[in-house]
Amino acid sequence: MKKESFKKVCALALASTMALGVAGCGSDPAKTPDEPAARQTITWSVLDLNAGNNNVGEYAEQIFQQIEDYVGHDIEITWVANDVSAEKNSLFYANPKTMPMIMSYGGTMTGDVVKAAKNGAFVDLNDYIWDAEKYPNLSGMSKSVAANLTVDGHLVALPRCRVVGRYGLSYRKDWAEALGVELPENATPEDVYNMMVAMKNGNSKHEGFCEYPMEMTKYTGVFDIIQTWFGCGNAWADVNGQMVPVWMQDEYFTAVDYIKKLYDEGLMPPDWPERPTDTWSDGCKKGTNGVFIDVLDSGKRIWNYFVDEATFTKSVIDPNTSASMVIYGAINGHTLATPGYNGFFTLSKSTLDTPEKIEAALTVLDRLSDPEMQVLTQFGLEGINYKMEDGKVVKLDNGQDEQSLKLAANYKGLNQLLTFLPSTEATTVPVKTTERDDAQNAAYAAALPVAEVDPALSFKVNSPAYSLQGKDLDDQVTALRTQYICGKINKDEFKKGLDDIRAKGYDQIITEINDQYQANKAK
Repeated sequence: MKKESFKKVCALALASTMALGVAGCGSDPAKTPDEPAARQTITWSVLDLNAGNNNVGEYAEQIFQQIEDYVGHDIEITWVANDVSAEKNSLFYANPKTMPMIMSYGGTMTGDVVKAAKNGAFVDLNDYIWDAEKYPNLSGMSKSVAANLTVDGHLVALPRCRVVGRYGLSYRKDWAEALGVELPENATPEDVYNMMVAMKNGNSKHEGFCEYPMEMTKYTGVFDIIQTWFGCGNAWADVNGQMVPVWMQDEYFTAVDYIKKLYDEGLMPPDWPERPTDTWSDGCKKGTNGVFIDVLDSGKRIWNYFVDEATFTKSVIDPNTSASMVIYGAINGHTLATPGYNGFFTLSKSTLDTPEKIEAALTVLDRLSDPEMQVLTQFGLEGINYKMEDGKVVKLDNGQDEQSLKLAANYKGLNQLLTFLPSTEATTVPVKTTERDDAQNAAYAAALPVAEVDPALSFKVNSPAYSLQGKDLDDQVTALRTQYICGKINKDEFKKGLDDIRAKGYDQIITEINDQYQANKAK
C-alpha cells in the first residue's frame, strides 16, 4: 500500500466503527520500522484452517517477502492442521529442542498447555511486553485478558483478540417476513421457537420452507449460547457468592429441556452429533436451514453468499431481490461472551534461548499488528487484491467465482499470524462497508453489554485439579447433555451422571476455584 493511502487510513481511524474488528495503530503507519541490529530466523507453528491452501496464490511469495522485510526478521512457518494440533504440540513438549519458537493454539488455555507452562516451557512475557516503547501494540493488551493467560504468576501467552459480544442468533429474514414471525425487539426463547415452527410447518399462506429450521453440527457451543437465554452463566456462575459450574444452576435444566424440545420436534437435524463442522452454514446457504446460532459474522457471511452474483439466492418475497439475514444477537437480554480472545501464541523458552531471540520474536508479533501488516495479511496487495476508495479498503476478490478465489489464495491463512492487539473494539483500518457489515457491527455493539463472561476463566488456569482433569470432565458433562437431548438417557440418569462427575474430581475443582475467588474478593 502506498504511504499516502496509509496516512488516509489512520486519519479516518478514529471516526470509523468496527468494520473488521481489527486492532489499533500502535505505530506511525507511514513509518517503516528501523531494521534490527541482527536479523533472526523465527520458526512458527501456525494453525492451518484452509486444508493446506495457505498463501499459495500467484503473489504469495511477494506478500510473504514484504512481511519479512517489514518485521525485520525471517519467518519459517510450519502449517499444522487444527484437528491434529494438540497431538503435534504434545510431541513438541516432549522434545523441547524441536519446539517452534512461536506456537499457535485455538480456543482458550487449558490442559496440556497449562501443564507445559507449569513445567517452564514458555517465556514469561511479563519481563518483556509491557515496554510500550519496544512493543507499542503488545503492551496495550487488556490486563483482564492477560490474567486469563497467566499461570502461576507468569504471563505465558499472547491472545488472538476477539470482539466480546460476538455470539448470537441470525435468521433468514425473507422467510420470517413471509411467515409473519420476525423476531420482535427483546425476543424471548419462545419467540425463537415459534419462528422455527413456522419455518418448518408454514402458515395459512405459505408452506414450510425447510425441514430442519435450526442449523446444527457436532459443535455444541450453540447450546452454551442458548443456555444463557435462560439466565445460565458462561461455563461458570456466581450463585449466592459461590462460584459453580452452570450445570449446578436450576436454569441449566430449563435451558436443556428447551433444547431437547427443539430436537424432539424435529426443529434441528436428528443426526447433528455426527455432522462435521467444516460445512457448517452450508444448510442456511443452500436453503435447508433458516436459523444460525454461533458467531454473528457467520450470519453476515451467509447473507454475503445470498447476495453474491455467483451464488445469488432469490428472496421468497421478491424474486428480483436477494434473500437476506437478520443478524439479531442476544435473546431475552442474554448471550454468550467470548473471553476477549480465541486462540493464542506461546514463546518457547528452549528455542528462544537468548534475550535477542525473544525480542526478535516479540518484534515480529508486535509489528504484525501495525496497520500495514493488518492490511497485507488480510487483504493482500493494493491494485491486485484491493483498491483504496475514499481512504477505505475495497476488496477486489469479494466473490465466490474462480477468479476471486484465486485472488484470495494470495494471502489466505496469513491472518492467523495476527494477535489483533491492542484491541478489537475499534479499527484503524477502515474498510468500505456494506449494509451486511453495518448490521453485524450493530449486533456486536448491542450484544456487548449483555454478553455473559466466564467469571472463572482466570481461576481455572491456576487450578491444579482443573489443569489435570478439567477438560476431560467438561467433555463428559457435554456428552451427558447430548445423550439427554437425544433421548439416550432420562433426566434422573442425567443428574446422576453429573453427580458422578462431581465425585470423580469436579468437587475438588470447585473448591480450588472458590479458594481463588474468595481470596480475590478479599483483596
